[in-house]
Parts: sequence; structure tokens; C-alpha cells
Amino acid sequence: MNNRQRRMVEFGIERALFVCAATSVLVTGGIIAVLLFETIAFLREVSIVEFLTGTEWTPLFSEKHFGVLPLVAGTVLVSAIAMVVALPAGLLAAIYLSEYAPGGIRRIVKPLLEVLAGVPTVVYGYFALLFVTPLLQQFIPTLSGFNALGPGIVMGIMILPLVSSLSEDALHSVPNGLREGAFALGSTRMQATLRVVVPAAFSGISASFILAASRAIGETMIVAVAAGQQPRLTANPLVPIETMTAYIVQVSLGDTPGGTLEYRTIFAVGMLLFVMTFVLNLISNRLRRRFREEYA
Repeated sequence: MNNRQRRMVEFGIERALFVCAATSVLVTGGIIAVLLFETIAFLREVSIVEFLTGTEWTPLFSEKHFGVLPLVAGTVLVSAIAMVVALPAGLLAAIYLSEYAPGGIRRIVKPLLEVLAGVPTVVYGYFALLFVTPLLQQFIPTLSGFNALGPGIVMGIMILPLVSSLSEDALHSVPNGLREGAFALGSTRMQATLRVVVPAAFSGISASFILAASRAIGETMIVAVAAGQQPRLTANPLVPIETMTAYIVQVSLGDTPGGTLEYRTIFAVGMLLFVMTFVLNLISNRLRRRFREEYA
């Protein structure tokens, strides 16, 4: 291949890569534009104050209320339960894999943990509905068939690989000199891990926590299947609730005519959900950049 042909090939590859990058940017911009356009149309008819501060959400009823707080409360409740399950378990798994597990076990256990992330979320949803909830009802008789507790626990299992994998990478990236210095001062492995390694990897661990929270907030099928469709402003995990994503699924089934105010509610809820996850991702990226700068 002569120089001219090589330059043509390189030019073609460069343009192909540019088209791929531009396509992803344009698709993202298009999604944001659609959300923004429909949300503005919705807010022309519903006050933004009522939308963000109202405590009743009944846009599909004859007496309509458009307060999104019940959906936000349901989303936060299920996500909080998931984080209570995933954060300690994921961090402990990461500490074991990074600081205690032999190389052979680490190479086997880490991929097995990550297999959990490949299970379809609808399978997790029916697992929560048909196995976890009946199991919990044996210990909590007042637990409703649809509730926040079961889906929250299963969602925590689903995002556990995200927490453990990213946290383990952060711990594994801590320079060995810090560990050796702690051992030289007489620290045990546990003391070196908890007082030196974990604090040193705090930025990376925090980023994994925030990414997991963002993933939990945006989860759809688990809550759509097992949490119920009753928007209520409550912190009780034993009763049916509805999350923002589950409401979007409910309206998107096709029973609500397109172009109506009721249909536009899914775009307003979607925009609020997008803003919430976007802010969390920005915080996570900032923490990850800080972590990389510390060990660059």
C-alpha cells in the first residue's frame, strides 16, 4: 500500500469515527430536545409550582392533580432500599477481592458477580414479585403483594456488581507503597485496609455509590412489575407505591391518546428524571476525575 492509499484509508477511518461520535451526540441532543419541547407544552397548562410541590398525582382520573412528589417519593424510597442493600455488600465484596482474595479466586469471583448485571431486569421484577415478596410476607404479614421493600431488595442485588466492580477497581488502584508503609508501622491487614486503603480510594468508591444510585433511580421493569401503580406520598415500604419510571411505562402502554395533557405528563416526568440522573452522573464524573488526578 503506497502513501496515497494509506492516507485515503486513514481519512476514511477518521470520517467514520467522526460520524459515529456525531451520531451519538445528535441522538442525545434529539432526546433532550423532544423532552424539552413536550415538557414546555405541559408546563403551559400546569403550573411548575404545582408540578414540583403538589402532593397528589392523578392525571388519569376525572379529578386531575399534577403534583409529582408522590412519584418522586416512591422512586427515592425504592432506590434508598436498594442502596442500603448494595452499598455495604458491594463495598465488602470489593474489599475482599482487592485486599484478601488470592489472584485465582479474584479472577473467578469478580466475573461471577458481574454476571448479575447481565440478567434481564424483567426477570428481576418477577423474582421480586413471585419469590422475594412471598418470602418476606412470611416474616411481615402486613406486607402488601405489591410494595417497595421487595423490589428495593432485588434492585440492590441487581446494582451490587456495579458497586463492587467500580469500588474494587478504585481499591486496586491505590499504590502498594501506602499499604507497605502501613504494614511497616505495625498495622494489621484490616487496619491498613480500613484506615489507609479505603480512605485513599474514597473518591472512586463515592463515584461508584453515586453511579449505583443513578442506576437505581432510572430502573424501570423491577418497579413496574413488583412495586404497584399507586402513587402515594409515603415512606412506608410495606405498601404499594409508584415510581417515576413505572408511571412512564403505565402511560406508554397505549391507552392514553397522544398529544393530550395526560400523555405529555410522561415527558415532564421523564425530564425531571433526566435532570436527577444527570446531576448524579455529573457528581460521579467529578469524583472519578479527582480520583484519577490523585493517582496519576
